Amino acid sequence: MKLYSGDLSPYSARVRMQIYAKGISDITLERPATFGTPKFREQFPIGRIPVLDIDGDMMPESEVIAEYLEEIYPTPSMLGATPRETAHIRTVARVGDIYIMNNMFMLSGQARAKTRNEGVVELLAGQVVRNIKALDKMIGEDGFACCGRVTMADCALVPGLFMVENVLPNTGVENPIPKSAKVAAYWAAIQQNEHAAKTLAELHRGLEERRELIRSGAFEKMMTAMVAAQAKADAEA
Repeated sequence: MKLYSGDLSPYSARVRMQIYAKGISDITLERPATFGTPKFREQFPIGRIPVLDIDGDMMPESEVIAEYLEEIYPTPSMLGATPRETAHIRTVARVGDIYIMNNMFMLSGQARAKTRNEGVVELLAGQVVRNIKALDKMIGEDGFACCGRVTMADCALVPGLFMVENVLPNTGVENPIPKSAKVAAYWAAIQQNEHAAKTLAELHRGLEERRELIRSGAFEKMMTAMVAAQAKADAEA
């Protein structure tokens, strides 16, 4: 199998951390050569990564991939020992994925915008800040999100909190993590975990590459070309 992935993709990072934590060695990681082009959207209609390539059968969506990997590689388990523990893990994972990561993903464009849309920032950043506070009431106090070990909840929270810490301040909004004591303690602890640390190193590498592209002007040119190519492909469809 192959996981089509990218260093800075938080959704890809979620699956990569799961792969590392489970010790899966027969999935190769690859950045698709056509990513960001109309050809990629033809192959993968959602147009986003990660995508799991199972001998030509393409599976999109990080949460779906994560659940699939948990089923075919059940050991070590990243779910709970009881149905209630599993429900809690999935709840915290959804907070990380939907309420934090997804809002940060939509907000990230404002971090590099020449003129920020303050309405968008207020709406999305407000959701992030509110849900960090909610997470503070749900998260474990032993260095892990749930159950005293790495679970699928950690895999979702690590890239989400990375984006909050590294991207949110660039929109003019203060990082809310330090003001939520339990989340702050968790964040400090989980970064010492070897699987989280490996994933975070990849995210930081991707962020530095993106910043260099922005500084050089190459990113704006690339985005303009991508939008034009997709508009042309849509018109011809």
